[in-house]
Amino acid sequence: MLTPTHFTFVFQQPQRAGTPQITILGRLNQLGHPRIGLTVAKKHVKRAHERNRIKRLTRESFRLRQHELPPMDFVVVAKKGIADLDNRALTEALEKLWRRHCRQAPAS
Repeated sequence: MLTPTHFTFVFQQPQRAGTPQITILGRLNQLGHPRIGLTVAKKHVKRAHERNRIKRLTRESFRLRQHELPPMDFVVVAKKGIADLDNRALTEALEKLWRRHCRQAPAS
């Protein structure tokens, strides 16, 4: 997702799945495939290389699961404390949240 309009669409009526460090908001789209948007604020993750690591791992997790995910627009919101997670913990948290979204999605 690239434009603010796409993000606003998701923020209006999202399905939420979250942990204390990360939240994934999702909303069904009409495209037939899932899309992802990322928000990692400087307020929560000060160093650029940490923000980039979080975004890289999130994109990779999405890439690996996209064929199992429902046709939704997802916005991944990083919260305070996410920089303290190592790569494995972050990947496991994302996998758990993707599974939760798969269960929550209405049957199509």
